[in-house]
Formats: sequence, C-alpha cells, structure tokens
Amino acid sequence: MTMPATTFPLCYQINPRILLGEAAGVRAPTLDDLPDALLEGAAARGFDWLWPLGVWQTGEAGLLAARAPELLEGYRRDLPDLRDDDIHSSPFAITAYQVHRDFGGDPALGRLRERMARRGQRLLLDFVPNHVALDHRWIETHPEYFIAGSEDDLRREPQNYAAVTTSRGREILAHGRDPNFPGWRDTLQLNYRHAGLREAMLGELERVADRCDGVRCDMAMLLEPDVIGRVWGERARPRDGTPPVEQPFWPAATARVRQRHPRFLFVAEVYWGLEWRLQQAGFDFTYDKSLYDRLRAGIAGPVRDHLAADPAFRDRSLRFLENHDELRAATAFPPDRHRAAAVLAFLAPGARLFHEGQLEGRRAHASIQLARRAAEAPDQALREFYERLLGCLRRPEVRGEDARWRLLECRPAGAGHPADPTDPTKRADPADPADPNWETFIVSTWEAPTGKLVVAVNFGPAPARCNAPFEPSEPEGGRPADRTLSLNDLLSEARTQRDEATLAREGLTLELPAWGAQIFEVKAV
Repeated sequence: MTMPATTFPLCYQINPRILLGEAAGVRAPTLDDLPDALLEGAAARGFDWLWPLGVWQTGEAGLLAARAPELLEGYRRDLPDLRDDDIHSSPFAITAYQVHRDFGGDPALGRLRERMARRGQRLLLDFVPNHVALDHRWIETHPEYFIAGSEDDLRREPQNYAAVTTSRGREILAHGRDPNFPGWRDTLQLNYRHAGLREAMLGELERVADRCDGVRCDMAMLLEPDVIGRVWGERARPRDGTPPVEQPFWPAATARVRQRHPRFLFVAEVYWGLEWRLQQAGFDFTYDKSLYDRLRAGIAGPVRDHLAADPAFRDRSLRFLENHDELRAATAFPPDRHRAAAVLAFLAPGARLFHEGQLEGRRAHASIQLARRAAEAPDQALREFYERLLGCLRRPEVRGEDARWRLLECRPAGAGHPADPTDPTKRADPADPADPNWETFIVSTWEAPTGKLVVAVNFGPAPARCNAPFEPSEPEGGRPADRTLSLNDLLSEARTQRDEATLAREGLTLELPAWGAQIFEVKAV
C-alpha cells in the first residue's frame, strides 16, 4: 500500500452548502464561489486536505424525507428561525455520483480541485457504500442489488423497511442501517453478497477516484461479511439466484483504485473495534472514536493507554474533537478541558481532522440537512489557542519525514522518590511531598533532526506535579552535552532554562493547573 505524501495529514472539513449560502452578493452560488480566501486561509494554517461534505447529487425523495414533520423540532434546536427552504436532502441519500447541480456540476468541482492544487492542497470526497437514495435509478434497472423484505417485515419493523412503487409493482426493500439504530429512512440497503452490485460499486468508486485525491468512506465496516451476516442473515442471499459472494469488499476495492491512482487516500469511518481490520484491508486512516470518547470522559489513564497502542495501528488513526456527527467541541468540552483534549488529540501521531467552525469556537450544531446556521460571534481566546496549536502542527518536529513521537513514562515528583534515577540512595527533599495527582500527567516528545518538542498535559481536575524523563541530545564522549537548554512554551511564550546534563540525570519536573497544557520547544542557548 502507498501511504500519502504527508505522513500525518491535516484535513479541514467544510459544509459547502452552508458556506455558499453565506457567500455575500451571489444569487446562485456554486463551488466556483467558494472564496480563494477560504483555500488560502486553510493552506496558511497547514491544511493539506479539504473535505467538502456532500457534493453529490441527491433527489426529491431525500428532500421529502428530510422535511418530515418529526424532524422539524431537531432542526429548530439548531436554527430557531428555521424556514422551509433551509432544509435539503441528507448528503448521504445519494442518487448519483455526479456533483450536485446546485453546486455547478462536475466542471465546478474540477475547477475547485485545480484551485486547491495550486495551493498544494488535495481533495477528499465522500463515498457512501452501504446504501443509496430512495429514488436511485437501480430500483428500476437492478432491483437485485437491494436487500428485500416482506409485507410482514414492513408491519413488524416499519422503521427498517419501505414500500416502493416500481414498474413491476409494489416492493418492500430494506432501509440502510447501522444494526444498533433504526434504519435511515431516506435510504435503501445495498446487498454486498451480490456479485453484480459489488462490481457496480467498484465502478462508482473508480469514477469518484478520477475526480479527487481521496475518499472518506461512510460507515465502512457495514460491508464486512460478518457484519452483513449478523444484520441481514438469509435476506442477503441474492434473490436472482446468483451465488452469494462471501469475500470482503475493501481489499479488492482499495487495490483496484490504486492501480489507477497509486497515491489515492482511503479514510474509513469505522467503529466497533474493527479499525485494525480495515487498515489491513487497505485504508490509510481509520476514525479514532475511541480516543474521542476517552477524552470526553476526562480520565487520564484510558487516554494514556490508548496512545500507547502499537505504532502500526496508532499512526494510522484519524484524530478529531468534532465532525458533522458529533457535538461541537466547544459544547462537548468545558473550555480548559477542550484545550487539553486538543493538545492530546492533535499532537498524537496520526491524521488530524478539524471541522469548519471548530477553530472559532462555534457551539451551535448544524444539521447536515440544513443550508443555513445560526450566527455566532467567534471565541477570540479559543481562536488564538488554535492558531498557536496549528503553528505547532506545522513544525518539522511534528510533520517532517524524520519526525519521531514517544510517550514518556512519568513518575511522582517529591519525597520518597529518587531525586537521581541513576542513584536510588539519593532521596528527594522530605519537605517536598510527592504529589498524589501525578498520574493525571500525559507527557510525550516529538523529535527530528531540526529540534525537539516536549508536550505536557495535566489531564485531570486538580493541579498536579510530576517528573518526566528527559533524553539528552546525542552524547559526546559518552556523556550528555554540557550546555544550557531553553524550554519555550509555544502555547504561552513562557520561557525557562535548564542544564541538559542535570535534566538527563534528574528528569524534568512539571507542574500544571487542572487541565493545563504546555508545548515546549527545546533549544540550546
């Protein structure tokens, strides 16, 4: 498998329908009207991928489903002054992998991609493999591609089945679904045990790949053979009598696309502990919902354990604090914990996903069916924090080809513990008691030939102090270099100086308030 040019890419997710609706003075904006300032601002912040969510064509059935009365209350929570024309079809109820006519069609997407390429950016688009819209053309031309049900199924599970009218008469088809939730009522479930359907979806994926540089595959684990068996059982047996296909879809799909596009990027939305499996199936990066959930819980130990995973898995995880499915990070996390969580998530190895509005501290969720969002003033303090954090993420210590990350094993600072780890008989000052909260620290380093960063986070609700090991520079004559180091906090511009040999011998003592974070640039004075 060919990994992307940037080992740990930064991706910026936007909602083009909302942003185009906010384009001043444009009557019928298309992707051509996404401003150059948006692309230039993203490039200046270090984003080398742009993900415009939901560019594909949707249909009338999806629009009617999106305007169902039972959904309006939820929309009004997002947008109190809701109007009918604010509501559009879900971008995951796709009728065709053609760029939506509202956005200017395929030519406008091509021009957007060209504008991005001039700025060194790559284009990530959606691929929704599990289901299609209620009015997709295959309902007429290839009914065998779908999971069918019965009238009894419809009566027992009206949330999971739909009656559709075709030229053949009334048919009962299954909605696309996650087995833990009711079906998505604006979609129909595709049958990946049907050889014809698999070949058709491979063709769709290849055509998508011709128009972008990577895909984010929606709910990718739903195509796994054991998941299909658990959810659909005998219903997944092809109804036209063709032999069922039991092999996984993704290994063949990723390999086939890369025959034409060797540097193509595959990102999987995946849960249920199936992330490693899909990495082995050809995905460059997989969603790291586990880290997100641990950060939301606010307990340091599980976060540290998660970051200590095998690098073969860890480095291919996609870190995020929000996306279109989650709460806004400024709502999900209290302010101090938000900053601590962001440092831990985005200064861990892996891909990094930021959601448009996150950097400004937007708090109001915007449903994917809405073309407008509530007006909000930016959170200036949070915006300044993210600008500093993104500055750290642009550094060669973090993103260079030779960048190396290491999670440190911290220890208590204070009485009862060796002041000099190389001499267990040398004790710390008894008047300096050990801090009982030291285990809430999570400390790591990034190193490259150009320099070193020390990332320290007290991920806990009380002030804490710890001692972290400090690895000296390349020894000269078998001993650490005899020099003074400056530790400059890139989040606050605080500075301190330490002797390198002493740091190597005694470690670095850190003291932070609750949910405090520091990112030290280590430089020789």
